[in-house]
Amino acid sequence: MALIDDQLSEVWKSLRSQFAQRSNMLSEVRIRNLRGIRDLRVPFSYPVSVLAGPNGCGKSTVLFASACAYKVPGAGTRVFVPSALFPNFTGGGTNLKDEQEGTEIEFHYLDNGERTAMMWRRGKAWGRNFMGRRGGKQPEGQLYLRTLANLTNPSEVRSILHLARRDPQAEEVTEDLLLFAYRILPRRYLKLSSITSQTKDKDLLFAELGLKEGIEARYSEFHMSAGERAILRISREISRLQNAIILIDEIEAGLHPYTQKKVMLELQRLALRNNLQIIVASHSPVVLESVPEDARIFLDRDEETAEVKRVEAYRDIIQKALYGQSNNTLSILCEDKVAEGVIRGFMDILNPKLEIGHDDIMISSDTGKNEFIGHIRTLSKIEKIDDFLFVLDGDARDLEVDYKNTASKYGQRVEPLFLPGDSSPEKWIWDKLKAESEAYAKGLGITESYLIVNLREIDQMLQGSLDKLDPAKHALDSLSDILSRPAEDIARVVARREAEKSQGSVAVFLASLEDQITAWRQS
Repeated sequence: MALIDDQLSEVWKSLRSQFAQRSNMLSEVRIRNLRGIRDLRVPFSYPVSVLAGPNGCGKSTVLFASACAYKVPGAGTRVFVPSALFPNFTGGGTNLKDEQEGTEIEFHYLDNGERTAMMWRRGKAWGRNFMGRRGGKQPEGQLYLRTLANLTNPSEVRSILHLARRDPQAEEVTEDLLLFAYRILPRRYLKLSSITSQTKDKDLLFAELGLKEGIEARYSEFHMSAGERAILRISREISRLQNAIILIDEIEAGLHPYTQKKVMLELQRLALRNNLQIIVASHSPVVLESVPEDARIFLDRDEETAEVKRVEAYRDIIQKALYGQSNNTLSILCEDKVAEGVIRGFMDILNPKLEIGHDDIMISSDTGKNEFIGHIRTLSKIEKIDDFLFVLDGDARDLEVDYKNTASKYGQRVEPLFLPGDSSPEKWIWDKLKAESEAYAKGLGITESYLIVNLREIDQMLQGSLDKLDPAKHALDSLSDILSRPAEDIARVVARREAEKSQGSVAVFLASLEDQITAWRQS
């Protein structure tokens, strides 16, 4: 897939550049008190977004809510509105009814270059609210919504078969509407027809293929694979849309992983050509990795509170565990890039000792200690926690019992490790740099005097700082700027040397780290 990956990288760059210049876009959806969602904010920062997460986390709700954002010309007044997409059961003669009060779907847009907002709010009935703007109007735009549907439902099959009794009409699908499909499907159609009744309330696709030696094949949609049918319909229905929003549920349904990636590439190319904004919901890791990281929107429902939230801290190693790509890999999760640098420095010494291959261990960060409870809960639920090792800063030791208790609720076990020292890794690194300036100057490729002078000046500068939370962090950042070297690289140099000496708290940490890695390999 190397060629497709290169093509995706190129289209990402082009889309980002174009997106920054667009004058129309849906920039955010906020949902309150709907389908078990108490308050969820979902921003869109890239033209093609992927909604991901476990079943029941609200992906389809966000997709349907987004379908209510625009007034769609020619669609009728009761199509893309909350009352149609979120119908309410009132009970009839029973005592059973949907009870939802204070429901709101709020939208923020860029409309003709101006920032604007609108809200659907439900009282006795659904109504629009323009957030205090007098004379406000709902933005207009073309919209396409596709949900998962197959020609296997008996009632749907019967209704399609009735076409033959209603004087059906056949209309050829033109080449420009098949370009999207042609770039994905491995076959070429002599002709594709759409068979409709006079009322045009239902339609059926009919394909004619040219095979070898003049042999032709003709077959209706009843005999298409689910993937072929989905791609042909999407191709026909969105290829001519301009400046529209496209919403597709379970985009990967019926598609081989290689085809999934081709579909996502062509969707992004189409978004670039036609100024489209596309939002898809998916369970597929291939679909996820076909868009940039900031376009991957992870949703999760807290098992204890049932609250749906957007989990911004999910990054590659959590994603890979949730989507089945962490087999035979131990994932080490830490708090930030500096902690990651410390661990990499330690692993520089442990790797050859334990004969660990480059791909055996994945180290990641960009999360805070308060997010670890959520990670442990998620990974425990899907029984993936044995493939994870949690390493926290030395000042997070008071949370160890909470981490262990969270895993034990799901019958799982976790043994978090804590970096050497009782404070932040930045403080540990800063103290080491000052204590052994000569050795570390050599490792950093500078003179001892240059390092000492800068350490002293930075200390003096920060003595009067108003920010007393973590002056060592500011100190390390300042040194990073002076040396034009990332702080995590400095951390790695210090950790590597300390691991070579293997004394005191470092020796204790290394022994614990080695034990857990060995236990994981044996299991």
